[in-house]
Amino acid sequence: MIQRRGLLAAVAILASLPLLPAAAQEVVEKKVFEAGEFRTRGGATIPNTRIGYQTMGKLNAAGDNAVLICHFFSGNSHAFGRLSAGGPAGYWDAIIGPGKAIDTEKYFVVSADTLVNVNVPDASTVTTGPASINPDTGRPYGMTFPVIAMRDFVEVQKKLLDSLGVKRLALVAGPSNGGLQTIEWAAAYPDFVERAMPVIAAEIDAWMQGWLDIWEAPIRLDPNWREGDYYGQGREPPLKGLAEAWKIVTLHARDRLWAKQYDRKLPEGQDPARKIGDRFAIEKWLDDAAAARARTSDANSFLYMVRANQLFLNDYPSLAAAMEGAAKRWLVIPSPTDRVFVLDGAREFIEVLRKAGKQVDTAEVTGPLGHLNGVVGMAPLADRIRAFLGA
Repeated sequence: MIQRRGLLAAVAILASLPLLPAAAQEVVEKKVFEAGEFRTRGGATIPNTRIGYQTMGKLNAAGDNAVLICHFFSGNSHAFGRLSAGGPAGYWDAIIGPGKAIDTEKYFVVSADTLVNVNVPDASTVTTGPASINPDTGRPYGMTFPVIAMRDFVEVQKKLLDSLGVKRLALVAGPSNGGLQTIEWAAAYPDFVERAMPVIAAEIDAWMQGWLDIWEAPIRLDPNWREGDYYGQGREPPLKGLAEAWKIVTLHARDRLWAKQYDRKLPEGQDPARKIGDRFAIEKWLDDAAAARARTSDANSFLYMVRANQLFLNDYPSLAAAMEGAAKRWLVIPSPTDRVFVLDGAREFIEVLRKAGKQVDTAEVTGPLGHLNGVVGMAPLADRIRAFLGA
């Protein structure tokens, strides 16, 4: 998320990102892909599947100069350019565009909204999920929507790329949830993917599945959630529970160094040493950021996005088995202060790739934001990314 729109992103996740630096970005058009009937990995059929997407650059005659950018947990397709003149830049605009590390004068870059995208209230997001209308009932699906796995994100994106004439991806990349999609792509379509660049992402193991359960728990505890049946007229959405969920995500995605700005500070008129109901500065900031994020997202979609992450590489018996036949060339970029995908997990993932015989380069994305460094701090890695694409 970008603060100009009242958010972060993120893993990311994420919630309340700082503003990106101003620069001259191209205005890009948000388009809609009508994917039609789609069969999920779980065996359910979704009619009239739709996702939004944006592109920059031109596909060559061979169809092999395409780059796919996958978005983080709370993001959408807006990875580069501006959706309107004077609007905010995409989250990876520092590395995508004419003459940049992912050069749109050379590459045809595509970024798409996922299924079950959390940003349903945002007019610039197009997705199919629990808030969509079930044609059999004329009402929103709610929790009757089929379970979506990470692989389902990939399969709908593959249909999009096929419709655009893409024959091969020179690169698939993304941060956090987008990094997980990148890994899933490399496992599912190794001959289609020439290079993979997962950023701030590693395996979703049982420990991370447990964290994802903690992320979503406040939604289920909100009485307004009603087992997902809150779309009806006169019913209030579970904004309190959703805000608490975003609060967990927001703090989890940031590092202690970022939080030091709130050390020993109190909001005006607050004294927690005297009144148990008074707040510390960090608490008030988290409350305000999370409440704003809740108003721009959908609680049921949050739950479905969590489950998609928990079902990462669900088609394979292990991470090692998935990577054995995966794409060959990798640039893996962790953040050393990441509290979501911790550095030890990233190192273990890199070791799995190397044991599988992959060509693995590594770099680190640094800064005060922990996990979110991989969303907003990529500019210093431009030369590394450019070299990886040229290798």
